[in-house]
Amino acid sequence: MHPFRAAIEKGDIGALPALLSEDVTFLSPVAFAPYEGRATVSAILRAVTRVFADFRYVNEINDGRDHALVFKARVGDREVHGCDFLHQDDDGLIDEFCVMVRPLSGAKALSDAMAVEFEAVKRDLGLD
Repeated sequence: MHPFRAAIEKGDIGALPALLSEDVTFLSPVAFAPYEGRATVSAILRAVTRVFADFRYVNEINDGRDHALVFKARVGDREVHGCDFLHQDDDGLIDEFCVMVRPLSGAKALSDAMAVEFEAVKRDLGLD
């Protein structure tokens, strides 16, 4: 089991920053531009844990430094199916984190919920 999955399944959100490289890139399913850096991505991941309900990983695929963690969750009344694509650097830290979700109605619900949560992300990063 990938350490990121293990931390999420234990509810150990505090362990996530140590799994990310300092210059990690996060590719959101609902934002065009990538997000960069450990502090920013950590804040986004904390926000996502507040948005998803009944989150669970249902499959894991590993290929060397590339990992696909397939999940199901709810956002409001919408079921979301998705995949976290992780790439690890030479030190074993996540240097790219790409999320894909479906269906479109679930992606829209995620986008709307994360827009609200981004106020907390900004506070976490001292950007208010």
